[in-house]
Amino acid sequence: MVVSNVGLSRLVGLGFRQNGLERNTLHFSASCPLGAVLGVLRVSSPSDPPLHSRVGSSFTMFGDLFEEDYSSVSNYQCGKEKKLKTKTLEPPAPRGFTNLSGIRNQGGTCYLNSLLQTLHFTPEFREALFSLDPEELGSFEDKDKPDAKVRIIPLQLQRLFAQLLLLDQDAASTADLTDSFGWTSNEEDFLDLTVAVKNVSGLEDALWTMFVEEEMFDCDNLYHCGTCDRLVKATKSAKLRKLPPFLTVSLLRFNFDFVKRERYKETSCYTFPLRINLKPFCEQSDSDDLEYVYDLFSVIIHKGGCYGGHYHVYIKDVDHLGNWQFQEEESKPVVNLKDLQNEEEIDDDPLIILKAILLQEENNVIPVDQLGQKLLKKTGMSWNKKYRKQYGPLRKFLQLHSQIFLLSSDESTISLLKNGSLQAESDFQRNDQHIFKTFTSKSPGLNDKTSCPHWFDINDSKVQPIKEKEIERQFQGKESAYMLFYRKSQLQRPPEAQANPRYGVPRHLLSEMDAANIELQLKRAEWDSTNNNLELHLHLGPHYHFFSGALHPVVSQAESVWDLTFDKRKTLGDLRQSIFQLLEFWEGDMVLSVAKFVPAGLHVYQTLDGDDLTLWEMEIVDGEDLFVWNGVEVGGIQIPTGNDCEPLLINVLHLAASSEGDKCQQLIESPHVFPSNAQMGEVLTTLAVPMGVLFINTTDSAEEENWVAIPREDLKKTFRELGLGNHSSVLIQDSRDDNSVLLKQGKWFTGMSEISWLQVQNLCELESEEKQVKISSTMNTVVFDIRIKAIKELKLMKELAENSCLRPIDRNGKLLCPVPDSYTLKEAELKMGSSLGLCPGKAPTSSQLFLFFTVGSDVQPGTEMEIIVEETMSVGDCLKLMLEKSGLSGDAWHLRKMDWCYEAGEPLCEEDAALRELAIRSGDTLLLIEGKLPPPTQPGLKRMLGFGGFLRVPVWWYQPGGPTGHWKSPVRMNGTPSPGGVCRPASTHGAPGDPHGEVSLHFLGDLEISEDATVAELKSQAMTLSPSSELAIPSPAFLRAWTVEGQRPSRLLRANQQQLKEYKLGRNTEICLEPLEKEENLGPHDAVLRMQMRLPGQRAYAPCADLVWDTARGWTASSLRQRVAYFCALPVEKIEIAKYFPEKFEWLPISSWNQQLTKRKKKKKQDNLQGAPYYLKDGDTIGIKNLLVEDDEDFSTVRDDLGKETQKQLALGKKSQEALCVPSSDLFSGAKTPGRPRAPEASLSIHVGSFR
Repeated sequence: MVVSNVGLSRLVGLGFRQNGLERNTLHFSASCPLGAVLGVLRVSSPSDPPLHSRVGSSFTMFGDLFEEDYSSVSNYQCGKEKKLKTKTLEPPAPRGFTNLSGIRNQGGTCYLNSLLQTLHFTPEFREALFSLDPEELGSFEDKDKPDAKVRIIPLQLQRLFAQLLLLDQDAASTADLTDSFGWTSNEEDFLDLTVAVKNVSGLEDALWTMFVEEEMFDCDNLYHCGTCDRLVKATKSAKLRKLPPFLTVSLLRFNFDFVKRERYKETSCYTFPLRINLKPFCEQSDSDDLEYVYDLFSVIIHKGGCYGGHYHVYIKDVDHLGNWQFQEEESKPVVNLKDLQNEEEIDDDPLIILKAILLQEENNVIPVDQLGQKLLKKTGMSWNKKYRKQYGPLRKFLQLHSQIFLLSSDESTISLLKNGSLQAESDFQRNDQHIFKTFTSKSPGLNDKTSCPHWFDINDSKVQPIKEKEIERQFQGKESAYMLFYRKSQLQRPPEAQANPRYGVPRHLLSEMDAANIELQLKRAEWDSTNNNLELHLHLGPHYHFFSGALHPVVSQAESVWDLTFDKRKTLGDLRQSIFQLLEFWEGDMVLSVAKFVPAGLHVYQTLDGDDLTLWEMEIVDGEDLFVWNGVEVGGIQIPTGNDCEPLLINVLHLAASSEGDKCQQLIESPHVFPSNAQMGEVLTTLAVPMGVLFINTTDSAEEENWVAIPREDLKKTFRELGLGNHSSVLIQDSRDDNSVLLKQGKWFTGMSEISWLQVQNLCELESEEKQVKISSTMNTVVFDIRIKAIKELKLMKELAENSCLRPIDRNGKLLCPVPDSYTLKEAELKMGSSLGLCPGKAPTSSQLFLFFTVGSDVQPGTEMEIIVEETMSVGDCLKLMLEKSGLSGDAWHLRKMDWCYEAGEPLCEEDAALRELAIRSGDTLLLIEGKLPPPTQPGLKRMLGFGGFLRVPVWWYQPGGPTGHWKSPVRMNGTPSPGGVCRPASTHGAPGDPHGEVSLHFLGDLEISEDATVAELKSQAMTLSPSSELAIPSPAFLRAWTVEGQRPSRLLRANQQQLKEYKLGRNTEICLEPLEKEENLGPHDAVLRMQMRLPGQRAYAPCADLVWDTARGWTASSLRQRVAYFCALPVEKIEIAKYFPEKFEWLPISSWNQQLTKRKKKKKQDNLQGAPYYLKDGDTIGIKNLLVEDDEDFSTVRDDLGKETQKQLALGKKSQEALCVPSSDLFSGAKTPGRPRAPEASLSIHVGSFR
């Protein structure tokens, strides 16, 4: 008798009862891939007859189910053997944080890997396998002997399990094991229980149908009794007779549709318990009830369809061999919708469920069709079955709740609005706190790791821990359970097996794995060393000399270059130390620079800086050329470095001179080297041609020879700006010659002939045969005629005649303002030979303006936007229109007109004024500047009414006396009183020898501003105060803001976008603004210092200059000295620096770093300059002494001597009028700010670190 779709275990009885008596028992079996492949799970009784199944049928009946679907395999899986061979040189990686080993996928072996891992994590099977000694199995050494009996499969399986337990690699290989299979048709016993999935809710339901329900034989379907030889009533039932210690359950998810005549995978929900009691399904027995209880310990999962897919396995680590730890979970609670099903309130509200699904998606966005699928997966029912009758279609429901959900324009994606996302989270936190408490109580995994089961997801090579509740996700869907493995609950493991991978492993395998681990470590170390070593080519500076614009070896290339193998994980300091040890003859400073060979020779590009950085962090590559020198000169010549001055080898053509000195018509080509940042006119100077015309060759390889003359105004452009590179050709013609030496189509032509045409380019984004055409014209030709003729010659659509315009193109390729059709070329001020662009869109009418605009004051070519507005439009409406087109929002913006020198001009303050009234013309460029202009009258109403959050800040104007890098004010401010205060010149007790020492603080006025405003907004509003507005500062980025303390600038407000309240400004805080000549955007680690170079032979200093110092690597003396040396273009060992203390009239030298490193000396650890004794901070004055011209140790000046003498007299009480006249402020001092009378103050000095 055959029962279809029901496969029972080897020990299943099938009986018939007649009148309550058992008549006979039949035994049968079904195929099982586990038993067919390995034949290892075998538990039988001597009284039971053996049953068999062939291996071949086990695979052919499933077709290509076990073939890999590589489209669904994740990135860490290897799909083909060729990919494995690319990494044969690299040893396998060590185990991950789980301390478990995976199995590499050979290609289509993911199902085998899952089965092998299940057997490996079955301790009883693993130990039984290890109990087979070599006497029974043989050994690998004897496998080739003809008389030896060697059982290869068990031996390979032993070795594989030993590797999974003990070998330190992330994944083991099954290549040797599968080779030993041979894939022959052996007959083996097996154990499994095959259950149906279709139309069944779960495993217990299927077992109930198979072993509890009875089939009745009556009426027309009577049973023929062999004993009675007649038809009788009977019942048929099946019972489990004897249970094995391990139970394998196969789920029949793959079926055949006889209507469609195709296979399909059953993806419906099919539940199975973590613990199951099989007593109701067994024959009656006196056995203990615990004999029937089984625990789930492995789930093989199939992902994909019936024609292909991928297998992985969930396994319970019974012996706790792995490290079961999780990454830190997100603080945001994740809603498990399967637990929410038990809550009727949430289950009946689709709004909460849909919001919860979107909250779990990235950026809260998901396609609408996937939203329905996720709803089905999470709730077990589709939208149409559960909610359509009450709420209508899903899309309509989403549209009705537009305040929460946002459908895309094509209704393909749905997103959660920001307020909806916040509302959804608050709803869950407010109304469903008891549900989250329930979730917490149901997941004991993190708090009690020793008592809870340890489950892992083993996906070929990848192993990661999972929680037991994640098994429920495999009940249904395209990724669902395919095979279940249960073990008897009574099976107990010995304590010594817990967390002990060496337990039960034979000694010979332990020795083999220990030796393999040692070999792996050696291979990893060897590979690591090979992979991280760099071959560096060291070019020694003393062996080179500089000529013809590049570096060349003095003797030979072999003697000038030393090869060095170095580990890229070591630092630049280690490399420098190694080179010092290698070059024992080296003296003085050593600088390492990246160099490259160019056609002209060797060129130095960038100097390597940062001894604490590794070569890998500095992006030093294998085979890099490094130039070793002192950083200043080579052979007594200071060499140019950097990409800007890269030498170019130019082929220069010129006429040869005859013996009489006249020039003949023969061209001579000679190579010359020029820096790429040199002006083109240097070619004429080099060739001694005072008056000449230059031509450059723009010929492509497939075109005829084409030479273009360089306009005289372009001779000041650099080679790089004109697009010249190595081996470019330049021709020189004396402008006094009558004819040109260039040929055009076989005829001589002159480059100075009269041009009577315009060139029109097709910029309408429409395909045409010609990209550009030349239109003959005169100065009186109308623009409209030129445009129509260009459309015809370009063979474009006639419709463009109504919707196109001509726009001039300047020499940089920028499109200028469209030219009205009614203008002549003379009226439009167009020159013959000009280039015009035929562009879509109409030209502005006589009452309209064509304007360019951009965001910010830093106008980059090609970044301007365009707009056409009415000339009667107000400034405010124009600002709103430009903000809308720029995609900006907010009202903290204002407009400025770009002046003739391409800088931000005065702001357009009158928002109601028309553009025409403010003399705005077509072609003008307006700048969108961040910062709202204050109203005409300062509103102090909020402060008067007691509103908080506002500061009344006195603003002062501070301008040091003549340092480089500062704004040179055309307005004389010293001594000029202002409406809000007075201006007093500051005394200069700290500017030793500075002729510009006297500086001023000029009161601009009080500014009321919110504490939430940024420093940039403070600068913007301060720029509108008079007389600051008279200076026409381009933008707030040209201002530096300081707090005023102790009658001088004190703390630097460095971050423009930082709010004022973050600086903790008090109500008595005063601000001073320092103008700059260029924009400044200081980083969080940038310090601003005042540099003064000591004048040789004098006890005085040159005017101060600002130095921006990046302190990201620490406030060390060596870092500061290198920055100062670079700033002054001096060798670091040839300078001395000192900090000035104006209150003491003293200079404190900053100790130098020993530049001459040797192999016996190490760099001294540098102290932090922010601490004692320097207490360095922003605005401090640093004196610099050039030891090349002055080598004494004195930094003081005559004023310092007078200041110290005055302090002594004041200390003795001898105050005199002369002492009061001595200047008493440093370069960074300011005038005393007028204010309210205060009580006598006592002097207090506290030295602390600088905290930012």
